[in-house]
Amino acid sequence: MISPLAFVDPTAKLGKDVTIHPFAYIDADTVVGDGCEIMPYASVVRGSTLGNQVKVYQGAIIGADPQDFRWKGGRSKCVIGDRTVIREHVIINRGFHDEEGTTVGCDCFVFADSHIGHDSHIAPRCVVGNAVTIAGDVKVEEGSILSSNVVLHEHCRVGKYALVKGGTRISSNVPPFVIMAHNPVTYYGVNSIVMRKHAGFTDEQIDDVAKAYRHIYQCSTSIFNALKRIEADIDESPVRDEILRFVRDNNMQLAGDRFQAD
Repeated sequence: MISPLAFVDPTAKLGKDVTIHPFAYIDADTVVGDGCEIMPYASVVRGSTLGNQVKVYQGAIIGADPQDFRWKGGRSKCVIGDRTVIREHVIINRGFHDEEGTTVGCDCFVFADSHIGHDSHIAPRCVVGNAVTIAGDVKVEEGSILSSNVVLHEHCRVGKYALVKGGTRISSNVPPFVIMAHNPVTYYGVNSIVMRKHAGFTDEQIDDVAKAYRHIYQCSTSIFNALKRIEADIDESPVRDEILRFVRDNNMQLAGDRFQAD
């Protein structure tokens, strides 16, 4: 159903069973997949692609112009994955210097009043809470949860199945499987409930994660030495290797590390 009170550019590509409510705006050079629903006063701006069964609530803007002085009006993109829910007044900026543009993966929930900056990448099955602010060039890996009013600064990385508690400001990298809270940001433990109930990790795997982070955050040693201890003390496994990969890929710069300014 497409309301006659909505604006849909004739060049927009619409899938099957799309619902577009009154006063919604669908720009040129857009793709809206099968089964999508665009609520009143929501906008899908040029360069945007919505997967199947995406729901965009009132007042949200998908594919807003990048908020970056380097953008001079060239080609830019925003891609939303299947079954993702975008709540009221969310703003997602298109990306312009990453070939993929800005991406939000499948099965994500982006809650009201949040902002996702240009060229950021939100992996599948993430939750972005109310009024979360994500700057440009941020990467959030699969299954992570950003609680209400979290702030992620430019170039931050958040690892898989991490939980950042409400109001926390992040200016470094949050490793996988952890809980981060407070300002200045502090390591708050392992995100064991989500890992066990929603991601299928075993108790043994969760124990290995806890051991690894005791070396990193609770043993009064450098991250370099902590990684050596992890390799010596914990048997090789996917969760151990995921932690080592993340830390090394991000130059051993971690949020909550007492030897670094966050």
